[in-house]
Amino acid sequence: MMVENRTEAWRRPGSPVYSSPHLDKQDLLRRRGFDPRVFRRRILLFGGGFVLILLLLAFGGQREGEEEWGPHVAEIAPSLALPVEMNQQVEHWMERYLTDQRPIFERYLEREGLYSDMIRKALRRRGMPEELVFLAAIESGFTPGATSRMAAMGMWQFMGPTAQAYGLRIDGYVDERRDPIRATEAALDYLQSLHDRFGSWYLAAAAYNAGPTRVARAVQRHAQDGAAEEELYWEIVDLLPTETRAYVPKMLAANLLAQAAEDYGFDVQRAEPVRFDRVWVPGGTSLAAVAKAVGVPVSRIRELNPHLLKGVTPPGEPFGIRVPPGRSTLVVASLGSRWRNIYLDE
Repeated sequence: MMVENRTEAWRRPGSPVYSSPHLDKQDLLRRRGFDPRVFRRRILLFGGGFVLILLLLAFGGQREGEEEWGPHVAEIAPSLALPVEMNQQVEHWMERYLTDQRPIFERYLEREGLYSDMIRKALRRRGMPEELVFLAAIESGFTPGATSRMAAMGMWQFMGPTAQAYGLRIDGYVDERRDPIRATEAALDYLQSLHDRFGSWYLAAAAYNAGPTRVARAVQRHAQDGAAEEELYWEIVDLLPTETRAYVPKMLAANLLAQAAEDYGFDVQRAEPVRFDRVWVPGGTSLAAVAKAVGVPVSRIRELNPHLLKGVTPPGEPFGIRVPPGRSTLVVASLGSRWRNIYLDE
Protein backbone atom coordinates (compact mmCIF):
# COMPACT_ATOMS: atom_id res chain seq x y z
CA MET A 1 0.00 0.00 0.00
CA MET A 2 1.38 3.31 -1.01
CA VAL A 3 1.21 6.19 1.48
CA GLU A 4 0.95 9.55 -0.27
CA ASN A 5 3.29 12.28 0.85
CA ARG A 6 0.83 14.81 2.27
CA THR A 7 3.27 17.65 1.88
CA GLU A 8 3.68 16.94 -1.79
CA ALA A 9 -0.09 16.52 -2.15
CA TRP A 10 -0.60 19.98 -0.68
CA ARG A 11 1.64 21.34 -3.41
CA ARG A 12 -0.03 19.54 -6.32
CA PRO A 13 -3.15 21.16 -7.81
CA GLY A 14 -6.00 18.71 -7.99
CA SER A 15 -4.68 16.57 -5.14
CA PRO A 16 -7.39 14.54 -3.36
CA VAL A 17 -6.09 15.79 -0.05
CA TYR A 18 -6.19 19.58 -0.80
CA SER A 19 -7.67 20.79 -4.06
CA SER A 20 -6.37 24.40 -3.62
CA PRO A 21 -3.71 25.49 -1.09
CA HIS A 22 -5.21 28.99 -0.59
CA LEU A 23 -8.83 27.96 -0.15
CA ASP A 24 -8.04 24.88 1.86
CA LYS A 25 -6.03 26.89 4.41
CA GLN A 26 -8.99 29.21 4.92
CA ASP A 27 -11.33 26.25 5.28
CA LEU A 28 -9.00 24.73 7.84
CA LEU A 29 -8.89 28.00 9.80
CA ARG A 30 -12.70 28.23 9.76
CA ARG A 31 -12.99 24.71 11.07
CA ARG A 32 -10.82 25.81 13.99
CA GLY A 33 -13.12 28.77 14.71
CA PHE A 34 -11.17 31.48 12.87
CA ASP A 35 -12.75 33.38 9.97
CA PRO A 36 -10.22 35.56 8.06
CA ARG A 37 -12.97 37.83 6.71
CA VAL A 38 -14.21 38.61 10.19
CA PHE A 39 -10.63 39.18 11.29
CA ARG A 40 -10.04 41.72 8.50
CA ARG A 41 -13.21 43.61 9.42
CA ARG A 42 -12.10 43.75 13.05
CA ILE A 43 -8.69 45.03 12.05
CA LEU A 44 -10.30 47.82 10.03
CA LEU A 45 -12.58 48.74 12.91
CA PHE A 46 -9.70 48.68 15.41
CA GLY A 47 -7.51 50.78 13.12
CA GLY A 48 -10.20 53.39 12.68
CA GLY A 49 -10.82 53.52 16.40
CA PHE A 50 -7.10 53.87 17.09
CA VAL A 51 -6.85 56.82 14.68
CA LEU A 52 -9.88 58.40 16.37
CA ILE A 53 -8.21 58.04 19.76
CA LEU A 54 -5.06 59.73 18.45
CA LEU A 55 -7.09 62.63 17.07
CA LEU A 56 -8.94 63.04 20.34
CA LEU A 57 -5.67 63.05 22.27
CA ALA A 58 -4.14 65.61 19.92
CA PHE A 59 -7.02 68.07 19.68
CA GLY A 60 -8.95 67.28 22.83
CA GLY A 61 -5.75 67.40 24.91
CA GLN A 62 -4.86 70.76 23.45
CA ARG A 63 -8.26 72.18 24.38
CA GLU A 64 -7.87 70.83 27.89
CA GLY A 65 -4.46 72.49 28.21
CA GLU A 66 -5.84 75.75 26.93
CA GLU A 67 -8.63 75.59 29.48
CA GLU A 68 -6.08 74.80 32.18
CA TRP A 69 -4.09 78.02 31.80
CA GLY A 70 -5.83 79.99 29.05
CA PRO A 71 -8.02 82.18 31.30
CA HIS A 72 -5.08 82.99 33.58
CA VAL A 73 -2.87 83.95 30.63
CA ALA A 74 -5.62 86.09 29.13
CA GLU A 75 -5.98 87.99 32.39
CA ILE A 76 -2.28 88.32 33.20
CA ALA A 77 -0.73 89.08 29.81
CA PRO A 78 -2.19 92.61 29.41
CA SER A 79 -0.75 93.63 32.78
CA LEU A 80 2.82 92.82 31.74
CA ALA A 81 5.09 95.47 30.29
CA LEU A 82 6.60 92.98 27.86
CA PRO A 83 4.40 91.80 25.00
CA VAL A 84 3.44 88.18 25.62
CA GLU A 85 2.97 85.90 22.63
CA MET A 86 1.58 82.52 23.59
CA ASN A 87 3.21 80.08 21.22
CA GLN A 88 4.57 76.56 21.28
CA GLN A 89 7.87 77.58 22.91
CA VAL A 90 6.23 79.49 25.78
CA GLU A 91 3.61 76.78 26.34
CA HIS A 92 6.38 74.16 26.36
CA TRP A 93 8.14 75.88 29.25
CA MET A 94 4.92 76.48 31.13
CA GLU A 95 4.28 72.74 30.87
CA ARG A 96 7.80 71.90 32.03
CA TYR A 97 7.66 74.29 34.99
CA LEU A 98 4.41 72.57 35.97
CA THR A 99 5.83 69.05 35.58
CA ASP A 100 9.45 67.86 35.46
CA GLN A 101 10.90 71.33 36.16
CA ARG A 102 8.45 72.05 38.97
CA PRO A 103 11.01 71.72 41.81
CA ILE A 104 13.30 74.16 40.02
CA PHE A 105 10.50 76.67 39.52
CA GLU A 106 9.45 76.32 43.17
CA ARG A 107 13.02 77.17 44.08
CA TYR A 108 12.80 80.26 41.86
CA LEU A 109 9.66 81.37 43.69
CA GLU A 110 11.23 80.78 47.11
CA ARG A 111 14.41 82.71 46.36
CA GLU A 112 12.66 85.45 44.40
CA GLY A 113 11.68 86.95 47.74
CA LEU A 114 15.33 87.58 48.63
CA TYR A 115 16.17 90.02 45.85
CA SER A 116 13.12 90.71 43.66
CA ASP A 117 12.13 93.88 45.54
CA MET A 118 15.60 95.33 45.02
CA ILE A 119 15.71 94.31 41.33
CA ARG A 120 12.20 95.56 40.56
CA LYS A 121 12.92 98.88 42.23
CA ALA A 122 16.02 99.29 40.06
CA LEU A 123 14.04 98.37 36.94
CA ARG A 124 11.29 100.87 37.74
CA ARG A 125 13.84 103.60 38.40
CA ARG A 126 15.24 103.08 34.91
CA GLY A 127 11.89 102.63 33.17
CA MET A 128 12.70 99.04 32.22
CA PRO A 129 10.16 96.16 32.19
CA GLU A 130 9.90 94.53 35.60
CA GLU A 131 9.50 91.12 33.92
CA LEU A 132 13.26 91.14 33.35
CA VAL A 133 13.61 90.18 37.02
CA PHE A 134 13.23 86.52 36.04
CA LEU A 135 16.39 86.62 33.95
CA ALA A 136 18.22 86.43 37.28
CA ALA A 137 16.21 83.30 38.08
CA ILE A 138 17.04 81.69 34.75
CA GLU A 139 20.70 82.66 35.00
CA SER A 140 21.35 81.52 38.56
CA GLY A 141 18.16 80.82 40.51
CA PHE A 142 18.75 84.13 42.33
CA THR A 143 22.02 82.75 43.75
CA PRO A 144 24.85 85.30 44.21
CA GLY A 145 27.55 82.63 44.46
CA ALA A 146 26.55 80.69 41.33
CA THR A 147 29.42 79.72 39.01
CA SER A 148 29.06 78.21 35.55
CA ARG A 149 31.29 75.78 33.66
CA MET A 150 32.33 78.73 31.49
CA ALA A 151 33.47 80.71 34.57
CA ALA A 152 30.49 83.06 34.52
CA MET A 153 29.85 84.25 38.06
CA GLY A 154 27.13 85.57 40.29
CA MET A 155 23.38 86.06 40.21
CA TRP A 156 23.58 87.62 36.74
CA GLN A 157 26.30 85.25 35.46
CA PHE A 158 28.79 87.82 34.24
CA MET A 159 31.95 86.82 32.45
CA GLY A 160 34.98 88.68 33.77
CA PRO A 161 35.65 91.08 30.86
CA THR A 162 32.00 92.10 30.52
CA ALA A 163 31.71 92.64 34.28
CA GLN A 164 34.76 94.90 34.34
CA ALA A 165 33.53 96.76 31.28
CA TYR A 166 30.41 97.66 33.26
CA GLY A 167 32.27 98.81 36.33
CA LEU A 168 32.42 95.73 38.54
CA ARG A 169 35.51 95.17 40.63
CA ILE A 170 37.31 91.83 40.32
CA ASP A 171 40.55 91.19 42.20
CA GLY A 172 42.00 88.85 44.79
CA TYR A 173 39.83 90.23 47.60
CA VAL A 174 36.61 91.35 45.92
CA ASP A 175 34.50 89.95 43.10
CA GLU A 176 31.50 92.21 42.65
CA ARG A 177 29.88 89.77 40.26
CA ARG A 178 28.89 88.01 43.49
CA ASP A 179 27.45 91.20 44.98
CA PRO A 180 23.72 91.04 44.19
CA ILE A 181 23.31 94.82 44.39
CA ARG A 182 26.33 95.94 42.39
CA ALA A 183 25.85 93.11 39.87
CA THR A 184 22.20 94.05 39.38
CA GLU A 185 23.10 97.62 38.54
CA ALA A 186 25.73 96.42 36.05
CA ALA A 187 23.36 93.85 34.52
CA LEU A 188 20.66 96.44 33.97
CA ASP A 189 23.21 98.83 32.43
CA TYR A 190 24.19 96.03 30.05
CA LEU A 191 20.59 95.10 29.19
CA GLN A 192 19.74 98.73 28.54
CA SER A 193 22.71 99.09 26.18
CA LEU A 194 21.61 95.93 24.34
CA HIS A 195 18.08 97.29 24.04
CA ASP A 196 19.44 100.56 22.68
CA ARG A 197 21.33 98.54 20.07
CA PHE A 198 18.61 96.09 18.99
CA GLY A 199 15.42 98.01 19.82
CA SER A 200 13.80 95.00 21.47
CA TRP A 201 13.80 93.58 24.98
CA TYR A 202 13.50 90.06 23.56
CA LEU A 203 16.57 90.57 21.40
CA ALA A 204 18.37 92.29 24.29
CA ALA A 205 17.71 89.28 26.52
CA ALA A 206 18.91 86.91 23.79
CA ALA A 207 22.06 88.99 23.34
CA TYR A 208 22.65 89.00 27.09
CA ASN A 209 22.70 85.20 26.99
CA ALA A 210 24.37 84.45 23.65
CA GLY A 211 26.39 87.61 23.11
CA PRO A 212 25.49 90.57 20.90
CA THR A 213 27.57 89.40 17.95
CA ARG A 214 25.56 86.20 17.44
CA VAL A 215 22.27 88.04 17.69
CA ALA A 216 23.45 90.77 15.32
CA ARG A 217 24.37 88.16 12.70
CA ALA A 218 20.97 86.52 12.98
CA VAL A 219 19.18 89.87 12.78
CA GLN A 220 21.19 90.87 9.73
CA ARG A 221 20.02 87.77 7.87
CA HIS A 222 16.38 88.77 8.42
CA ALA A 223 16.67 92.56 8.33
CA GLN A 224 15.01 92.68 4.93
CA ASP A 225 11.82 91.09 6.30
CA GLY A 226 10.66 94.37 7.86
CA ALA A 227 9.25 92.62 10.95
CA ALA A 228 8.68 94.51 14.18
CA GLU A 229 11.45 94.10 16.71
CA GLU A 230 9.67 91.69 19.08
CA GLU A 231 8.30 89.68 16.14
CA LEU A 232 11.79 89.52 14.68
CA TYR A 233 12.99 87.60 17.72
CA TRP A 234 10.63 84.70 16.92
CA GLU A 235 11.81 84.71 13.30
CA ILE A 236 15.49 84.39 14.17
CA VAL A 237 15.16 82.18 17.24
CA ASP A 238 16.12 79.01 15.34
CA LEU A 239 19.39 80.67 14.30
CA LEU A 240 20.45 81.17 17.91
CA PRO A 241 22.33 78.69 20.12
CA THR A 242 20.19 75.96 21.66
CA GLU A 243 20.34 77.41 25.18
CA THR A 244 19.38 80.88 23.94
CA ARG A 245 16.35 79.59 22.02
CA ALA A 246 14.73 78.77 25.36
CA TYR A 247 15.83 81.97 27.12
CA VAL A 248 12.94 84.31 26.30
CA PRO A 249 10.28 81.54 26.41
CA LYS A 250 11.54 80.63 29.89
CA MET A 251 11.33 84.25 31.01
CA LEU A 252 7.76 84.66 29.70
CA ALA A 253 6.61 81.32 31.11
CA ALA A 254 8.12 82.12 34.51
CA ASN A 255 6.40 85.50 34.64
CA LEU A 256 3.01 84.10 33.68
CA LEU A 257 3.18 81.29 36.23
CA ALA A 258 4.57 83.47 39.01
CA GLN A 259 1.75 85.97 38.61
CA ALA A 260 -0.79 83.22 39.34
CA ALA A 261 1.32 80.76 41.32
CA GLU A 262 -1.48 79.70 43.68
CA ASP A 263 -3.88 79.14 40.79
CA TYR A 264 -1.36 76.75 39.28
CA GLY A 265 -1.00 74.83 42.53
CA PHE A 266 2.26 76.28 43.85
CA ASP A 267 2.30 76.54 47.64
CA VAL A 268 5.65 78.17 48.28
CA GLN A 269 6.85 80.25 51.19
CA ARG A 270 8.83 83.08 49.62
CA ALA A 271 12.00 84.05 51.45
CA GLU A 272 12.11 87.34 53.30
CA PRO A 273 13.93 90.17 51.47
CA VAL A 274 17.59 90.61 52.27
CA ARG A 275 17.95 93.68 54.50
CA PHE A 276 21.06 95.16 56.04
CA ASP A 277 22.85 98.20 57.37
CA ARG A 278 26.29 99.16 56.13
CA VAL A 279 29.24 100.22 58.22
CA TRP A 280 32.57 101.38 56.86
CA VAL A 281 35.59 99.73 58.39
CA PRO A 282 39.37 99.96 57.82
CA GLY A 283 41.14 97.73 55.35
CA GLY A 284 42.06 94.26 56.57
CA THR A 285 39.04 93.92 58.88
CA SER A 286 38.01 90.29 59.26
CA LEU A 287 34.40 89.20 58.89
CA ALA A 288 34.85 87.07 62.00
CA ALA A 289 35.59 90.18 64.06
CA VAL A 290 32.52 91.94 62.68
CA ALA A 291 30.34 88.89 63.37
CA LYS A 292 31.54 88.75 66.96
CA ALA A 293 30.88 92.46 67.42
CA VAL A 294 27.26 92.23 66.22
CA GLY A 295 26.54 88.87 67.86
CA VAL A 296 25.76 86.72 64.82
CA PRO A 297 27.50 83.69 63.25
CA VAL A 298 30.21 84.59 60.77
CA SER A 299 28.23 82.66 58.14
CA ARG A 300 25.55 85.35 58.38
CA ILE A 301 28.07 88.10 57.63
CA ARG A 302 29.40 86.05 54.72
CA GLU A 303 25.87 85.71 53.33
CA LEU A 304 25.47 89.49 53.39
CA ASN A 305 28.91 90.02 51.81
CA PRO A 306 29.34 87.21 49.25
CA HIS A 307 31.64 89.41 47.17
CA LEU A 308 34.39 89.29 49.81
CA LEU A 309 36.47 86.31 48.76
CA LYS A 310 38.91 85.91 51.65
CA GLY A 311 36.77 86.68 54.69
CA VAL A 312 38.55 90.00 55.14
CA THR A 313 38.18 93.47 53.64
CA PRO A 314 40.83 94.60 51.14
CA PRO A 315 43.87 96.03 52.90
CA GLY A 316 44.82 99.67 52.67
CA GLU A 317 41.35 101.13 52.10
CA PRO A 318 38.11 101.64 54.00
CA PHE A 319 35.41 99.23 52.94
CA GLY A 320 31.65 99.07 53.48
CA ILE A 321 30.56 95.93 55.34
CA ARG A 322 26.91 94.84 55.41
CA VAL A 323 25.53 93.78 58.78
CA PRO A 324 22.03 92.80 59.96
CA PRO A 325 19.64 95.74 60.35
CA GLY A 326 20.09 97.69 63.59
CA ARG A 327 23.52 96.17 64.33
CA SER A 328 25.85 98.70 62.76
CA THR A 329 26.23 100.72 65.94
CA LEU A 330 27.41 97.57 67.69
CA VAL A 331 30.38 97.44 65.35
CA VAL A 332 31.32 100.99 66.32
CA ALA A 333 30.80 100.34 70.03
CA SER A 334 32.78 97.11 70.03
CA LEU A 335 35.62 97.86 67.66
CA GLY A 336 35.59 101.60 67.11
CA SER A 337 38.07 102.24 69.93
CA ARG A 338 40.65 100.15 68.06
CA TRP A 339 39.96 101.72 64.69
CA ARG A 340 40.41 105.37 64.01
CA ASN A 341 38.37 105.30 60.81
CA ILE A 342 34.99 103.68 61.24
CA TYR A 343 31.68 105.22 60.30
CA LEU A 344 28.14 104.40 59.25
CA ASP A 345 26.13 105.10 56.13
CA GLU A 346 23.66 107.85 56.79
